[in-house]
Amino acid sequence: VQLQASGGGLVQPGGSLRLSCAASGISFSRNAMDWYRQAPGKQRELVGTITSGGSTNYIDTVKGRFTISRDNAKNTVYLQMNSLKPEDTAVYYCHVIKGWVDYWGQGTLVTVSS
Repeated sequence: VQLQASGGGLVQPGGSLRLSCAASGISFSRNAMDWYRQAPGKQRELVGTITSGGSTNYIDTVKGRFTISRDNAKNTVYLQMNSLKPEDTAVYYCHVIKGWVDYWGQGTLVTVSS
């Protein structure tokens, strides 16, 4: 299983970014996919999940600002982040569970700063 995340960078407060995570080695359309993040000095936290059917859920701090979507034809999951705040600064990871094993992407850094 390989998860390749991309799209991070430096953005000003109020700006937007879209992260992508390309997956291989799994039956992508059958798997729920997650996005996590880890801010400096903090524990990794779940940002949100998209099920195989396309249902989504999010932590309260990103609801209404972040959107997870998936393109099963491209084996890719996305995290659209709008109205970014400095407290969104973190390394963002995509995640999947296959066969009771956790798999993580390499992480992509998002920095929200003026």
